[in-house]
Amino acid sequence: MSANTKNGDFGKRLKTMLKVDFRRMFLSPAVYIMLGVSLALPILILVMTSFMGGADPETGEQSASMFTSVWQAIGSAGGGMKMDITGMCNINLLYFLVAIFVCVFVGEDFRSGYVKNLFAVRSKKLDYVLSKTIVLFTAAVGMFLLFFVGAMIGGGIAGLSFDLAAAGTSVGGIIACMLGKTFVSLVFVAIALTLACVGKQKVWLSVLCSLGAGMLLFMMIPIVAPLNAGILNVVMCIAGGALFAVGLGAVSNLVLNKTSLV
Repeated sequence: MSANTKNGDFGKRLKTMLKVDFRRMFLSPAVYIMLGVSLALPILILVMTSFMGGADPETGEQSASMFTSVWQAIGSAGGGMKMDITGMCNINLLYFLVAIFVCVFVGEDFRSGYVKNLFAVRSKKLDYVLSKTIVLFTAAVGMFLLFFVGAMIGGGIAGLSFDLAAAGTSVGGIIACMLGKTFVSLVFVAIALTLACVGKQKVWLSVLCSLGAGMLLFMMIPIVAPLNAGILNVVMCIAGGALFAVGLGAVSNLVLNKTSLV
């Protein structure tokens, strides 16, 4: 068989697998729950914390731990993580939601017996891993976009500042920051996908392990994708996401080939 034929067969298999996975995802209530949470979360955070801010009744000083700018919900320009409410309750929370969604979505494939039937009929393990990575990364992109929209809505309701200069960034910095954070989500997708393939029907186990792994990387996110990010940050995030996707994708493929599917 020629190389062109093999490539064509691979392309057709992957295209078919993608169609099936996208259809399954859009029919899953979990994806709409996660997208809804992604939109509502920043609105709730910014509006609720606006009621907690203000001056200290004893000293008269303004609280430094509350949101004063809508851009704080996206990140900080310092390149480091602040250990306060603005540093902990921002868009970076989505990485944990992404990991949970990956584990639930993949776990359902094993729980329902879909994976076993799929591999018995036609698809190869590699096709499954590649398709799941692409589909779940697409869902993650949607979650990040909706969080951004929610932050703009929540910031408007809470009366927060939209001044880019005061936040230490610019339009280009915001775009680069969002691109960087979105591509970093590919790292969390790859990690959770691998752990979901290991845990299979034990969704609780894969979720706990994914959240634990995510905590180890959580402190690095503000450094690689700060609010005032540039093209170098975006390139680093794309490279890191691609490396994790390829490397852990190979591990996921190996796990599926070497372990039982039940």
